Amino acid sequence: MKRAGKRLGLVFFPAFDWAISADHPEREERLLYTRDQIVEEGLLDLPGLVEFKPEIANEQDIQRAHICIPDVKSVCTKSHLVAAGGTITAAHKVMNREVDRAFALLRPPGHHAMRLVHGSRGFCTINNEAIIIEHLRHTYGTRMKIAVVDTDAHHADGSQDIYYNDPDVLHICLHQDGRTLYPGTGAVNELGGPGAYALTLNLPLPPQSGDSEMLYGLEQFVLPVLADFKPDIIINAAGQDNHYSDPLTNMNVTARGYARLTELLQPDIVVLEGGYSIEGALPYVNVGIILALAGLDYTTVQEPGPGPAEAPAAVKEAVRRNVGFLQEVWQRRRKIDLDEVFGPGPFYKRQRHIYYDTDEILEKQQEEIRRCEECSGYRVIISAAAKQRRAGKMVAAVIIPWHACKSCRKGAEEAFERLKREGQLELVYLQDVEKDCYNTVPSISV
Repeated sequence: MKRAGKRLGLVFFPAFDWAISADHPEREERLLYTRDQIVEEGLLDLPGLVEFKPEIANEQDIQRAHICIPDVKSVCTKSHLVAAGGTITAAHKVMNREVDRAFALLRPPGHHAMRLVHGSRGFCTINNEAIIIEHLRHTYGTRMKIAVVDTDAHHADGSQDIYYNDPDVLHICLHQDGRTLYPGTGAVNELGGPGAYALTLNLPLPPQSGDSEMLYGLEQFVLPVLADFKPDIIINAAGQDNHYSDPLTNMNVTARGYARLTELLQPDIVVLEGGYSIEGALPYVNVGIILALAGLDYTTVQEPGPGPAEAPAAVKEAVRRNVGFLQEVWQRRRKIDLDEVFGPGPFYKRQRHIYYDTDEILEKQQEEIRRCEECSGYRVIISAAAKQRRAGKMVAAVIIPWHACKSCRKGAEEAFERLKREGQLELVYLQDVEKDCYNTVPSISV
């Protein structure tokens, strides 16, 4: 019997008792065929492959990554907590060296969940990758450098939002061009906040991009950036809806293409995200990823049916052009005049409209990021969310980052006290990620 070249841990949580609706793409049987294929291929019998049961994430695990409105219990089901706990289990097994790598095959997915959570969007409620990252930092070292490479066809706007201004987290996303697919974001010029400029990197791929385009972006752009950044750990948010048979997207990646990507990327932890070709793609893609992670031959993996056509020349040229732009951004990142990008003032301000398509919620958000030469700066967010034209709650959140300087910590605490006195706000939140402190108070009119 073949032995895995790398010890691989599998954490499987199919959430067979949870679905958005009976006919929804993100439904109970989404991982049923994958599980059957893994058993049929005998992968769980291979020496070096070990299956672990997921733990259950607790409220503190969620509050380190999110501000749930009004609270965690109101937005999370038990399935969400188990899925998040499964990713924590995967991280523990790798960090404690019980395995070399781990693959969390679980649902519900999470990469569209942002820092503030009013409900579900893009089938996501809480962000599994962010929950891993915060757990790792609190458990294994506050100065960890972490890279997240998201290969889902949909732009990981939630992960980008959470780490947009975090200098210790490199977030790279390869996805179908947002001009052609939900959530409509992820352009090459979305490059991070003033405290972490060029550590958010997006490579939009035109529709009809396949294995060669995805792998070109990986080899020419992603791998050199990772070599420069030198992360302590690499997390792959492995959405599988880039597959040519996926019903929600327009991409042409194959199961072997995913396996080759995994072989080249060499992630420490892989977390399943999207992928809705339940019978025709997921079982074969997951088998290919498992084999690649374990250092085993994956060249015989073959999904049923004819393969995709080669991408047109215009698609290949668009990918090369975007890769060239991002290569230049990365090489010049330390020479950029940040005043030209974010303005000369002490705060970088932006306004956004965020749509929760799953729960039909529209959020209007105003954000200020303190520009600081000593740390990444604190954030203040004012958020108003409404559902189906009904008046929604207006809340505020103050976020103190990791390694905040004394000035920013004082400024954040003063902002929290000031916001508490503004009567139009229903709730005011303080999230101090470094001190592991989370506080919620009602606004008091004076």
